[in-house]
Amino acid sequence: MAHHNGQRKKTRYKYKKALRRRGLAPVTSVIQQFDEGQKVHIVVDPSVQLGMPHRRFHGKTGIILGKQGRAWVLEISDGNSKKVVISRPQHLKPQKQ
Repeated sequence: MAHHNGQRKKTRYKYKKALRRRGLAPVTSVIQQFDEGQKVHIVVDPSVQLGMPHRRFHGKTGIILGKQGRAWVLEISDGNSKKVVISRPQHLKPQKQ
């Protein structure tokens, strides 16, 4: 059998929702607004496939750089390098201060 390398491989437990959180997310997660320089956590919502960041960034914290269409542009430190991630607001949660 061929080796499959889809974008969601190895995510069976990483993207699993709690039992009572299953289904679509509330509309308030879609209309979230962030400020530049604000810190946000990347928590991928598996029920929304559009604008989903790569699985390696799930659980990471980034800084908002700006907006690109409906999505937000984030800067994330990955080891010694900085990476730019584009994600829709359904996959972002603001950091509590």
